[in-house]
Amino acid sequence: MKSLEKKRGKGRNDYPVRAMWNSVLAGIVFQHESIEKLRRELSRNGQLRDMCGFEGKVPSPWSYTRFLKKLMDHVTMIDEMFLTLVNQLSEWLPDFGKHLAMDSKAISSFSSQKNKNEKADGRRDIDADYGRKEYRGVTKEGKPWEKIVKWFGYKLHLVVDATYELPVTYKVTKASKSDITEGHALLKQMQENQPKLLEVAETMTTDKGYDDTNFIVDLWDNQRIKPVIDIRNMSR
Repeated sequence: MKSLEKKRGKGRNDYPVRAMWNSVLAGIVFQHESIEKLRRELSRNGQLRDMCGFEGKVPSPWSYTRFLKKLMDHVTMIDEMFLTLVNQLSEWLPDFGKHLAMDSKAISSFSSQKNKNEKADGRRDIDADYGRKEYRGVTKEGKPWEKIVKWFGYKLHLVVDATYELPVTYKVTKASKSDITEGHALLKQMQENQPKLLEVAETMTTDKGYDDTNFIVDLWDNQRIKPVIDIRNMSR
């Protein structure tokens, strides 16, 4: 916040940096899927506006666009803050990082897709693409079932502490990126940034999307972490 305030300097301060940040956090806490839903909530909820720090009207959509762009200019600082918080948790919580879990989460983009001949104009999402996940199983009656989920946007790949349900490391990719490819990338990311946590870890739990020989070998042979992974049914 200090860095953003310093960058703003003596410019217009209709919507203070800290109030904007507080409102973004409020949108996450109250599960508003888009800025427009958050703005509607701020418009009707004067108490929330006061808690965030707004003294006047609700920020415009382009005010949030500018704020988020400036925030992303500080992504390195945000990553450093995240790692610092994880390190503090390791000191405060007993057995933090002992039992880990890995999974991915679909994140839909509320922007339209950019066509090949269109230029970026701030309204179209030029970084996202289409993702697809298939879920299969068998009912109690023995009938097979299948569910296919498709979305346009991104994937959030996460490693969390399974005991405390707190994040350990993460990565955001296009929706089309496979879970197992990014699973290897997350392990490498932890080796580079959080080697002490890998030394503490005893188990890694995942779904069958991570049932890959190289991934299992890396966990057990290289990291001495026991893989607890669902087995994929490869039979036809």
